Amino acid sequence: MNLFGLSLTLFLLMDSIGNVPIFLSILKRIKPERQRAIIFRELILALIIIISFFFIGNYILALLKISQEAVNISGGVILFVIGLKLVFPKQNDSIAAEGSQEPFLVPLAVPLVAGPATLATVMLLSHKQVSSWLVLGAIFIAWVATTVILLAAPSLKKVLGERGIAACERFTGLILIMLSIQMFLDGLKPFFGAFA
Repeated sequence: MNLFGLSLTLFLLMDSIGNVPIFLSILKRIKPERQRAIIFRELILALIIIISFFFIGNYILALLKISQEAVNISGGVILFVIGLKLVFPKQNDSIAAEGSQEPFLVPLAVPLVAGPATLATVMLLSHKQVSSWLVLGAIFIAWVATTVILLAAPSLKKVLGERGIAACERFTGLILIMLSIQMFLDGLKPFFGAFA
């Protein structure tokens, strides 16, 4: 498990490209000069939540007596569902803000950036024998990349267009489906070993 692999996985889970149209839809009634400030604030909140889950993940798993295999399997299922939604999106999946009220924490920070798959993954990493500095570095790199893309959302939409954004979203979904199947198989390995 290396820094690049972890960073890429977390970056894909944060789904910055897929979130571009959703962020723009939610913020469309907010004045343009406020949009970037709101996006940055929400991303800071998401980072705090993700890091918190990394540090308390072990304690939550121990308290609930959840095994690493169970986290692998459940994380794989969540990833698979999210991946399927990205590959086969529905027209009514996006959430638009009512009126001109600024969103706070929900839905931009949670669940769009710090979603269940991201939080399940960092909890899983906290349970594994992986260097804390390595995981924190990966979280920060993935978050910086996500921040750059989402802050550039208005410009990115103009460059890629609706079809370009949709293509990127489907490609991300395909990769997440492959990652989810690998996580699911990793969770089943001990059971296969027991019957071998």
